[in-house]
Amino acid sequence: MIKYLKLFGIFFKIGAFTLGGGYAMLPLIQNEIVEKNNWIKEDEFLELLAMAQSAPGPIAVNVAVFVGYKIGGLPGTIITSLGTVLPSFLIILLIAMYFKDIRSNSYVEGFFKGVKPALAALIAVPAIKMAKKNKSGAVGTIVSLLSLYLVAVLNISPVWIILAAAIGAILIK
Repeated sequence: MIKYLKLFGIFFKIGAFTLGGGYAMLPLIQNEIVEKNNWIKEDEFLELLAMAQSAPGPIAVNVAVFVGYKIGGLPGTIITSLGTVLPSFLIILLIAMYFKDIRSNSYVEGFFKGVKPALAALIAVPAIKMAKKNKSGAVGTIVSLLSLYLVAVLNISPVWIILAAAIGAILIK
């Protein structure tokens, strides 16, 4: 029981205080699990990391799932997963509860005016890098640009675009 509480505490702390996303959490998880507590060996952690990168979903949650299972089975998986996602969930819940009240605050408006271009750049840079590596040729470029137009200009839900692309890919093959 104490190991489970400690596991939860480690993953909660990392989830709450790490800025920069899932990949920024990995060295902290490795330090806590491999070096400080010696629960698993370095090579085992690297194997779990490789599996986590292969699985769909956020890398930090995937690592939490695999590490939790390795250390504590199914209960360990649940505990580490909750520890990882609960801080973000609680922060977003608090923001959502009070956002309506503070939305018209001039400081909050200024914050969002400043953040929007930064977020656009943070999204655009990897998108441009992926587009440069696009191996699907002209058709892939046209589909990407058409998708961007449909979502950004015509406000069509990305879900419909993804479904249409999946169906189109199935029909082409």
